[in-house]
Amino acid sequence: MSEPKMRITVMISGSGTNLQALIDAVKDRSLPNASIVKVISNRKTAYGRVRAQNAGIPDAYHNLVEFKKKHADEKTARYEYDRVLARLVLDDSPDLVVCAGWMHILATSFLNPVAEAGVEIINLHPALPGQFNGAGAIARAQKAWLEGEIDKTGVMIHKVIAEVDQGSPLLVVEIPFVKGVDENMESLEQRIHEIE
Repeated sequence: MSEPKMRITVMISGSGTNLQALIDAVKDRSLPNASIVKVISNRKTAYGRVRAQNAGIPDAYHNLVEFKKKHADEKTARYEYDRVLARLVLDDSPDLVVCAGWMHILATSFLNPVAEAGVEIINLHPALPGQFNGAGAIARAQKAWLEGEIDKTGVMIHKVIAEVDQGSPLLVVEIPFVKGVDENMESLEQRIHEIE
């Protein structure tokens, strides 16, 4: 009798390169006993949706704009958006939610019901723990390196909590800057994305 598969929901906002890595890992069984049950995007034209469709994975587009039209207050709109997002995720009974390039800060109206259902949420972030939380982490790391403040950056997978990119790290990979090399944003991003 085979082990039950871990059901994974992946949330994306962009091209889905990390989603593709997950799809490939499930397919070649380097991520054994797992299946991706849904891909959710907050951007209609995110290429990651095409990747999901090409792999036969159901995908959904969850639009914040609709909630902003219904609620004059931005805070209320975001709270309701995340509340409905939690329901959308939990409808598929996942065991794990992976934020793979999900560019939306998750509110407690999402985090609490998902946690109450016993579903873990993890995020991939291109920085070391405690450094460069939030958007633009790679650019901020490069600037800090050029200013002599740091000599390495990295990538981490961490648990998602209400404080952005501050959940407990599960995996950390350090990426040293190369002295004497003019590392531009493009080359740094490429090195980081290869590690991711």
